[in-house]
Amino acid sequence: MMRLAKVITRALVGISAPEVTVEVHIANGLPALSIVGLPEAAVRESKDRVRAAIQNSHFEFPYRRITVNLAPADLPKGGGRFDLPIALGILAASGQIKPDMLESHEFHGELALSGHLRSVSGSLPASLGARACGRTLVLPLESAKEAALVEDVHVKAATTLLEICQYLQQQGELDTAIASPANTIDQRFIPDMSDVRGQQRARRALEIAAAGRHNMVMVGPPGTGKSMLASRLPGILPPMTDQHALESAAVNSISHHGFDINTWKQRPFRHPHHTSSGVALVGGGSNPSPGEISLAHHGVLFLDELTEFDRHVLDVLREPMETGTITISRAARQAEFPANFQLIAAMNPCPQGYSCDGKMLCQCTHEQQRRYRNRISAPLLDRIDIHIEVPKLDKSALDQNSAKNEDSRTIRKRVINAYQKQLERTGKSNSDLSSTEVDEYCCIASDEKMLLDKAMDKLQLSARAYHRILKLARTIADISDSASIQKSHISEALSYRSLDRFNNH
Repeated sequence: MMRLAKVITRALVGISAPEVTVEVHIANGLPALSIVGLPEAAVRESKDRVRAAIQNSHFEFPYRRITVNLAPADLPKGGGRFDLPIALGILAASGQIKPDMLESHEFHGELALSGHLRSVSGSLPASLGARACGRTLVLPLESAKEAALVEDVHVKAATTLLEICQYLQQQGELDTAIASPANTIDQRFIPDMSDVRGQQRARRALEIAAAGRHNMVMVGPPGTGKSMLASRLPGILPPMTDQHALESAAVNSISHHGFDINTWKQRPFRHPHHTSSGVALVGGGSNPSPGEISLAHHGVLFLDELTEFDRHVLDVLREPMETGTITISRAARQAEFPANFQLIAAMNPCPQGYSCDGKMLCQCTHEQQRRYRNRISAPLLDRIDIHIEVPKLDKSALDQNSAKNEDSRTIRKRVINAYQKQLERTGKSNSDLSSTEVDEYCCIASDEKMLLDKAMDKLQLSARAYHRILKLARTIADISDSASIQKSHISEALSYRSLDRFNNH
């Protein structure tokens, strides 16, 4: 007796899901089950789970020589996602189920010993792959809900191996998975800008940063509201497009914590501790997984106490901030993750944390301040569009009877209006404009250019900073409903370079 069966599934490499063919060959000989095709430990262990699941699903496990090949052989395979296709391949090769419907379907799922299905990671990348090939995707129930977020793909949800076998035998039907994320984001649980007292200049800078997705660093003594301002940024950001939401969800889908369907279309807000390593920020490991910058894709990465991060850790952010991607290379494999994030950072002005304004609270010298701020490298600072000082609040601003500032809803309307102008003009935010696009869409007259050239000479700014000032001025013009960049927009953009002024003082 010799029989062969093929089942289609997918592996995970970064956020892509390359196709894998599970070939099962049953031949006469001493009973054995071997898995080949570069399986990792979790895949090799599947033989025991598969055997028990088949038997507990009221099928016979063939006591013959079984060879399972995972093709292509040079692609590493990991996780329990191959349990289900291996079990179906064994059942088809042994003649217990008909193989007719296997070619038009893809299968993913980890098996419990009872034959029940457990959810797997990476459902969204697998769903995108199935859509491209025109196949129906069969997944465990929870994973199927996530995969159904992808449009124009047929996703079937199952809870047991037996259900799937009955479906393939046309003796039953599987439920079609329907994505049911929360329709609206509950604004009650999002911190509101009206809670922030005073700090009008910092509020203005945060609005500009939100409208053009510009990177921003806030400098000020403790207790001035830097972290408070940063936590309220998600409440004024423009909504995500379906494509951006899908890309962000795909990254979370392959991460250790997985993707929560109720966070669909919510921009990520990541705030790692300053003790985080470079691997934690950019991703890595022997089996590369996404780091904080990728988990913040199309969202916000907030680095509090910026100067407390290791300088070498901060410098690994430079390339992804420029390219929007991060490539992680290891001896065995290479993976690329998206990392188009908005950096918001906060730092104290000096080692002691105070304003260094000559008062008794702080005894730092100018040189001590300089060394402290030089923990941030000039190339990294070049990539941050807005440097804003957040001064100590006056007592009158803390008065409970004082008038409240604008709420997030009001500010968000202006942000969305400005953001829509950018999408209509270039299809992207101003911060993502290339050098060629800056020359085309950020044109300035002679007076404005003269002002910018003087600032370049005085502050000794780089060409990168020059383009970033123009992008920022373009955003300020969009908020002001101005078709062209005016002198006032250039002046305001230059005023948000406080660290450059300090370093060249």
